[in-house]
Amino acid sequence: MNIIFLGAPGVGKGTYTGRVKEKYNIPHISTGDIFRENIKNETELGKEAKNYIDKGHLVPDEVTINMVKDRLSKDDLEKGYILDGFPRTIPQAEAMGNFAKIDIVVNFIAEETTIIQRLSGRRICKKCAEIFHVKNIPPKVEGVCDKCNGELYQRDDDKPEAIKKRLETYKEQTAPLIGFYKEKGILESIEADSEDVDSIVKNVEKILDKFK
Repeated sequence: MNIIFLGAPGVGKGTYTGRVKEKYNIPHISTGDIFRENIKNETELGKEAKNYIDKGHLVPDEVTINMVKDRLSKDDLEKGYILDGFPRTIPQAEAMGNFAKIDIVVNFIAEETTIIQRLSGRRICKKCAEIFHVKNIPPKVEGVCDKCNGELYQRDDDKPEAIKKRLETYKEQTAPLIGFYKEKGILESIEADSEDVDSIVKNVEKILDKFK
């Protein structure tokens, strides 16, 4: 069962993926992890990507696509995978169609106000990287990590203006994939405005159980 999770930043894909991958015993494939692994292991693709990153340039589609292609060829994905963060554009999706068969694309939908509230309330520990939320997962002591007493901070890209820019980029580059996969008849959309994660995950499982 090969799955793509689609959705704007802050829609909760990471949370849902963590739950779903355990139930179906399939790996979560994130483009961020693929990049870090290739760069750390100094693969040819990793060196190429690092060269662009070090110069402050975007990594070209060709390099990203080849990294994903290589990762999807590994033996640990025989039962399938959940792909998150790729494809981001129609050209990437078209390229992936040449080396991967996707069974289902789950598109998570949430209002922009919900997304801004979720992301702008996020706080991260400087020492251990534990994540809190001023409303949903507040620390016992404001500004202090429950686990290690480290200082909590707000990432620059979690500030409201930065979030709006991220959402604009998503609308321009990635949202067209919704129509792309709908035309192929493999898109299912799920409302993700609620903070009831259990309910959202159950709706995902209803869709995925058809492919077991």
